[in-house]
Amino acid sequence: MNPPYCNRPHGRAFAQRLIARGSLWFRTFRTFRAALAAAGLLALTLTPAAAAPAPPTVLVVGDSLSAGYGLATGQGWVDLLQRKLAAQGFAHKVVNASISGDTTAGGRSRIGAALRTHQPQVVVIELGGNDGLRGTALAPVKANLDYMVEAAQKAGAKVLLLGMRLPPNYGSRYIAEFAALFSDVARARKAALVPFILDGFGEKPEMFQADRIHPTAQAQPLMLDLVWPELRKLLPQR
Repeated sequence: MNPPYCNRPHGRAFAQRLIARGSLWFRTFRTFRAALAAAGLLALTLTPAAAAPAPPTVLVVGDSLSAGYGLATGQGWVDLLQRKLAAQGFAHKVVNASISGDTTAGGRSRIGAALRTHQPQVVVIELGGNDGLRGTALAPVKANLDYMVEAAQKAGAKVLLLGMRLPPNYGSRYIAEFAALFSDVARARKAALVPFILDGFGEKPEMFQADRIHPTAQAQPLMLDLVWPELRKLLPQR
């Protein structure tokens, strides 16, 4: 039975308009709801997946011996270290922050920024050779090394210090005190130590470039062989 207003001509027209508007509203609502659902699905589709955690980092702060001076790209011991880590199943990324000609003062001035930028788990410090070759007073050299080791440890990193030796023309006292400062800093800060990064071939001219200072490509695996046993102790046990 129709409502009373539908029995009149004008009433029937009015009812028909109401029904038409109601149908239009329903269709609009259904379209709007479908659009919302599609938008939700699209948002889910476009939401980026959680970023994979960054690989742990080994930061090397050194001079030309670690920067690969005079070598082709990929030949330096630091590059070999990256390949060694991968071959041993470690996900660590090696960041080489070494600069040819750098000194302990230069390393001290930039260690903070390097630690903040790379947030390393392990820091290898190979500096001091240029200080010694220039005959720099040893007290500030020791203080600079100590500062770098402490800064790295405070940032949560384990530290490996690579030592250096000087040729005999620098005098026995200076040579002995220079060699001792690396072990002194390592002992005081409980850091790992390689006493001499050129040990075993430092007196073999054929293992050095024409300047008789920088090791050749053939010497780089020997340097890594000296570094690896101590560095391995600082990596996660497997």
